Amino acid sequence: MRAEEPDSPGGDQELWARAADGEAAAFRELFDRHAAAVWNYAYRLTGSWATAEDLASLTFLTAWRRLGEVTLVNDSARPWLFTVAANLARRENRRLGRFAHALTRLPRSGVVRDHAEEVADRIDADRRLRTVLAAVAKLPKAERRAVELCLLGGLSSADAAAALGIAEPSVRARISRARSRLRGLLRDTDALEGLC
Repeated sequence: MRAEEPDSPGGDQELWARAADGEAAAFRELFDRHAAAVWNYAYRLTGSWATAEDLASLTFLTAWRRLGEVTLVNDSARPWLFTVAANLARRENRRLGRFAHALTRLPRSGVVRDHAEEVADRIDADRRLRTVLAAVAKLPKAERRAVELCLLGGLSSADAAAALGIAEPSVRARISRARSRLRGLLRDTDALEGLC
């Protein structure tokens, strides 16, 4: 999370309250503070640039609609925004799974695509990310949530603990167990870099 600048209009809780009172500039500041992190988190969860953009937009739309209903923890909107993005990503992954299943029933076309080096690199990176996401999806729910928030989302263990409603040592223990499981699941792949 970036450090607050001296002339910044306040912490996230203050901005959230002002936005809930109808101050659009306060919500714009919240967006400016967290949009890139939410997009990055959504990308790590989905492996798709376009889907990440959609999920980031939907996350902030949800925030706008729920300003008056939400209480922030630790003066940071990021854990709540990441939780919303993760829920939206799971919903999107279920939808895409149904769509992919429907596509398997269609006849294959004979279209041959040009695979430039940049496109191939991007596809390879997306493949590795999807491999990691598939392994993360196999983790027990408690470990998966900790991994999504800390390893994929970049939240501190303290922020993740607040978002999950558990003690910080529990988050660290879940991350440790998850890393061991992921090493086993991803042993024969090149997708493990940076995660464990």
